[in-house]
Amino acid sequence: MIFRRTSVAVGLTAALMLGLCVAALAGEVPDAARRQEIETIVREYLRAHPEVVLEALQEMERREQERQRVQRVEAIRAHLAQLTQDPGSPVAGNPHGKVTVVEFFDYQCGYCRRQVAELKKLLQADADVRLVYKDLPILGPPSVFAARAALAARKQGKHEALHEALMATKEPLTEEIVLKVATESGLDIARLQKDMADPSVAEALERNFQLQRALNIEGTPALIVGTEFVPGAASVETLKALVERARAK
Repeated sequence: MIFRRTSVAVGLTAALMLGLCVAALAGEVPDAARRQEIETIVREYLRAHPEVVLEALQEMERREQERQRVQRVEAIRAHLAQLTQDPGSPVAGNPHGKVTVVEFFDYQCGYCRRQVAELKKLLQADADVRLVYKDLPILGPPSVFAARAALAARKQGKHEALHEALMATKEPLTEEIVLKVATESGLDIARLQKDMADPSVAEALERNFQLQRALNIEGTPALIVGTEFVPGAASVETLKALVERARAK
């Protein structure tokens, strides 16, 4: 609502300025009275034709959305190696797949948990897709602890098992719950806790946060397929369409 009110004010100001510019182009230097007259004409026109303001606002929003889209595509292209080839990011699906899907997620994010099933359907339906996990623990300390545990589980070859178990747990995450889930997933907890303290884990998370800032990612889940960005969860049908577009390119 604030954006809309601000946009209306900007639109009215622009219309008034246009009227003054027209007068100037006609060789007229409006005095205060003439300026008031022009402003009155413009205001009366806009009151009589309010759809003009709506059309202008819609066009403004469309242009802003397109500007953001282009800016994000450029950012994705500039960071493509970090997005798709970071050795600190776990990979599922076909590690040699020609199309890469990147998912930014948080283990406490309900939408991320629902996204798991859709991504699994995609991998089952398309053997040429490579899925890169980007832990983005933005929902507090339990999310950070869970992300560190999942990344450290790679050293025991248990990342996918722990990832799925954490996403499936119904209990609110705490350090104790994460370690309990890890134990049930077959991990050596003493080794896991040692590996969680490895600097490489914190460094991998920091690289993910750097990507979040570079791509202006505002929440989770966030998906990248090729150079297309999806803010929020996506159905398997949407994912398949995105993969086909990326493959065609």
